[in-house]
Amino acid sequence: MFSTLGAAIVFILDIWAIVSVLGSGASTGGKILWILVILILPVVGFIIWLIAGPKGGKQIA
Repeated sequence: MFSTLGAAIVFILDIWAIVSVLGSGASTGGKILWILVILILPVVGFIIWLIAGPKGGKQIA
């Protein structure tokens, strides 16, 4: 039961990440790359996107 719940949570988070990528201002190539990373590595890809994705375009001075 817990593995099914965990898989459902990962699936929902991945769908949310993909929708966010599609709605972002990134280039088409960047969007495709992010979506592939999220699909190929569901958990790790989501974590990488969560850390690097939203802040990807921002420069910290």
